[in-house]
Amino acid sequence: MRFQSGHSGCTLVLSLLLTLSALVVRADDQQDAEAKKQATLAAITIKGGLADSVGQEGLFGELQGNLQGMIDRLDRAAKDEDLAGVVLRIRSPELGRGKLSELRDAIRRTRDAGKKVYALLDSAQGTGYLLACACDEIIMPESATWMVTGVRAEVTFFKRLMDRLGVRAEMFQVGEFKGAAEPFTRDSMSPAMRAQHKALVDDIYEQMVAMIAADRQLSTERVRESIDIGLLTAQGAHEAGLIDRVIYADQWVEELKIELAVDEIAMAEDYGKRKVDTDFSGMMGMIKLMELIMGGQRGKGAGQVQKIAVVYANGVITSGKSTSSLFGADTLGSDTLVAALDQADQDEDVVAIVVRIDSPGGSALASDLVWHKITQIEKPVVASMGDTAASGGYYIAMGCDRVFAEPGTVTGSIGVVGGKVALAGLMDKIGVTTETISRGKNSGLMSMDAGFSASERQVWIDSMEETYRQFLSKAMAGRNLDQAQMEQLAGGRVFTGRQAEANGLVDELGTLRAAIASAQQLAGLDADADVELQSLPAPRSFFDQLFESPSVSGAPSATVAAFAPAAARAAGEVELLRVLFAEPSVLLVPYRLELR
Repeated sequence: MRFQSGHSGCTLVLSLLLTLSALVVRADDQQDAEAKKQATLAAITIKGGLADSVGQEGLFGELQGNLQGMIDRLDRAAKDEDLAGVVLRIRSPELGRGKLSELRDAIRRTRDAGKKVYALLDSAQGTGYLLACACDEIIMPESATWMVTGVRAEVTFFKRLMDRLGVRAEMFQVGEFKGAAEPFTRDSMSPAMRAQHKALVDDIYEQMVAMIAADRQLSTERVRESIDIGLLTAQGAHEAGLIDRVIYADQWVEELKIELAVDEIAMAEDYGKRKVDTDFSGMMGMIKLMELIMGGQRGKGAGQVQKIAVVYANGVITSGKSTSSLFGADTLGSDTLVAALDQADQDEDVVAIVVRIDSPGGSALASDLVWHKITQIEKPVVASMGDTAASGGYYIAMGCDRVFAEPGTVTGSIGVVGGKVALAGLMDKIGVTTETISRGKNSGLMSMDAGFSASERQVWIDSMEETYRQFLSKAMAGRNLDQAQMEQLAGGRVFTGRQAEANGLVDELGTLRAAIASAQQLAGLDADADVELQSLPAPRSFFDQLFESPSVSGAPSATVAAFAPAAARAAGEVELLRVLFAEPSVLLVPYRLELR
């Protein structure tokens, strides 16, 4: 064996040295990487109202957001392997009990996937605190307050004011508990209204106590004691076991680094939210802005995947097309909803339909037209009740094959209210007189000047009673109850979802996801089948709303909406009532429930 010397030997030695050097460098780099471990948390802010609807296309839709979009972001975080957890910045969200249940369920799925969920609160109030209770930890700064005072029902009566103005409300109700018009015809609660409010408040309160006790692992007695106090400092809430840490957010991040054994915490801000490019300079920027405002074309699937259509029934039910405004309330037009149901029915790829209802009711005629359309669909149709599905909202659910409600859904209210407001006294006070020439015994039925004559009053009441009979018969058929059983539950009585399920008015308690799973099962599909969800009606763009016919929602001006939101809301509701009570019979829940 021979060994060569010279340049070849030197080259070999040099190569070995370089290789060893590279290995040392790589080892050093690996040590540096290990020394700078990083954990990424998804940061999501929940604030304001989240529409339980398909939303609006384009820029304004992206800015406003909706409930399903928020749920999708949480579900995405649950599956993201790059995340160590989720931070929810909860900032006074305006949530009904249905939306609260949906978000709490999404948080539960995220936790079940192994992600810790942290709630950062500046203050703990109402549904914001109940949402935080679903998280692993609740963190508040020392200057914050915990303010959960229970449940309170307040009803404002206008009869004395109307008497002074010379305005008389001639309103009738079919059903002892159907008190939607009582604020205009009485100066205090009737015994039936008081009993109804008490039953509803009691159940919502019990649900609140049970929810906090279970989430915080406290006794119900201790939770009741804290609620009776109502207002606690952050430190007091911590001592009571109602929150986990009293610390500023930046200090909490430093503590979290130690707990997760990392050197850096990265916050993925606005996780899962579509980023909107705000560079609108030049001609291309202008084109991009217009596309955002108008809403671009949505991508279409291949059309081969089986679909479940989720049809959103959101708003006060009126005849004609749905309307909405940038600042007022939405209305749910029967024409729009029937068209959406028909689209889902005619689509061969759609195997089942879920009707997501968030409506206090409205026009009896419009409610019946929607109910009839649902009954004509041979595909499985499942109702999913959100915050409210009462009166006309409950009516349309009766056409479905199966009905789901959230535990806190306001539902039922099987009854009818109707009538009109006579302005003759007010007109006389301000010096306005009216002379009338008429033909027809009951020609003054719709006159806003005079009240009802005896015969006009009778035909109006007869019409309402017939509407009530129809409502009752359809509810009996939908719930498979006899007349005696249904009459005990009707008469305008309002229930929480939990009470409704106990009385057989709904089939099951569950979220929209549970209703979709039920529809999938009724369609004969396996639970793990590949199914696409299609949201209907299709969202309208900004310009669709801007140039449509004037909305009946009575949208107040932007100035009023911005600086006096309560007045803006009241103005919109007054206009809604004006439109609704132009019809002989109205199926409207007696009140609006806001949990604070």
